[in-house]
Amino acid sequence: MKKSNFTPALFKFLRDLKKNNNRPWFLANKDRYEKTVRNPLLDFIGEVGPPLRQISKHIVADNSPSGGSMFRIYRDIRFSKDKTPYKTHASAHFPLSRAKDVHAPGYYLHLSLGEVFSGGGIWRPEPPTLGMIRDFLANHPRQWKAVLADRKFKKTCAIEGEKLVRPPKGYSPDHELIEYLKYKDFTFFTPFTEKDACAPNFMERFVESCRAAAPFMEFLAQSLLLPW
Repeated sequence: MKKSNFTPALFKFLRDLKKNNNRPWFLANKDRYEKTVRNPLLDFIGEVGPPLRQISKHIVADNSPSGGSMFRIYRDIRFSKDKTPYKTHASAHFPLSRAKDVHAPGYYLHLSLGEVFSGGGIWRPEPPTLGMIRDFLANHPRQWKAVLADRKFKKTCAIEGEKLVRPPKGYSPDHELIEYLKYKDFTFFTPFTEKDACAPNFMERFVESCRAAAPFMEFLAQSLLLPW
């Protein structure tokens, strides 16, 4: 029987880190971080790559310790009022290969205290990118409605994202998809639990949630002229 990549020790570390979010504590526990959080996540990334590429051959799953799919544990505190140096979650991003930055369409895994989820889409794109998505959406209402009506997508995924209060400039307030045109993010998520993440079948469930969201991801890829 396949063992789970993740164990309760991962969440125990994150709980302890939340209580001791400082450099001396982290350095004293760095070996524990690598053993219970970093290495299991890198193993997961390496193993999940082939099944993700069965969904789209352009999805990248890079288990390099630095510069790959795994997000760094270190927070960027330069412009933040919160000066705690470490993230209290572990996460990974699986982008389309032609656009590897974090703001490109991709799948996402998030592991934190009481908040485990798979997700994806595109978060806070630059104005030109957002404009391309909105234009494609406005001009392909039937295709978008087909995404929303897809049985697996409806059952497995929920669309989320920040929205404008008013319709964006250049789009009719009477457009049939105006509520979707207001989105500033085009993302989806599927919730899990800490127990789910530690189960032997978690990778299969993660991949299944990604597969269910394939119509949504393909729509975004087409809107940005990316291969799917």
